[in-house]
Amino acid sequence: MRHYLLHRAGLGLLVLWAAFSLSFVLLQVLPGDAVLIKFQNPDLGLSPQQIAEMRQAYGADNPLWQQYLHTLAAMLHGDFGYSVQAGVPVSQLIISNLPGTLRLALCGFLLAALLAFALAALCRLPALRSLRNLLQSLPALFISVPTFWLGIALIQLFSFQLRWIPVINPSPWQGLILPIITVAIPISAPLAQILLRSIDEVSTRPFVAVARAKGASESDVLWRHVLRNALLPVLTVAGLLLGELIAGALITETVFGLGGLGQLTQQAVNNQDVAVLQAVVVISALGFVVINLAVDLLMPLLDPRLQLLKGTP
Repeated sequence: MRHYLLHRAGLGLLVLWAAFSLSFVLLQVLPGDAVLIKFQNPDLGLSPQQIAEMRQAYGADNPLWQQYLHTLAAMLHGDFGYSVQAGVPVSQLIISNLPGTLRLALCGFLLAALLAFALAALCRLPALRSLRNLLQSLPALFISVPTFWLGIALIQLFSFQLRWIPVINPSPWQGLILPIITVAIPISAPLAQILLRSIDEVSTRPFVAVARAKGASESDVLWRHVLRNALLPVLTVAGLLLGELIAGALITETVFGLGGLGQLTQQAVNNQDVAVLQAVVVISALGFVVINLAVDLLMPLLDPRLQLLKGTP
């Protein structure tokens, strides 16, 4: 097990290094210069010599390989540099904006899981067997809806038409209702699809027939025998989706004007604030790696066969 953990941790570090390196290269080739965007403003009244000194202070004129090594070494020590536009450490901006994004992502994921399980349960009910094809087609509809369009449609329906949820000065939790739904619906689609297929596959196994032969009810067979074994592939995909959900929350925050990494990223893109964008990429990659490592550690607890494969005593 120790060897497996070291292997997975090594792969995670490799993913983080690749995300950092690729984002560094892409951000450097983008047109524009954050230092010039801010300090060439005529209202500041800075001379060309003063602007050159500011560029030197931020290391903007150093060779790319020096910038790369300096940025990499600083991030390894938890230093994300300074935001050119805000004039404060990037870590301070991340700390102040990350909780809002995490709250939206986690609540959206929980709602997505509830929607997926509810849809799977409805498809297995004998009374709704005639509607099973219709219910199974809902995930394909959910996943095809663009996130930004869904958010705008929900605002139009629940805020402007029905007037149930205010969009002007809502309470903290009122302001999260529509964004959570917007995030949850597309994420629930792949969870529901895999869960439905896994349930159908597990239902054909011999131990399910034995449980029915012993007189177990359909609900008991579903919840005690089928669903537990059907969760393994769903858990694997859930780890991937939860990592992607953090990135998907950025779009939702922009649509609803929420404070978080989404708004921070939008401002950084507009101002070519490379240090902030680099930090957002690394933080997102770190969340993706940590979540999937946690899923890998949880899998053997649900399936004892994996403990033998991974050498767990």
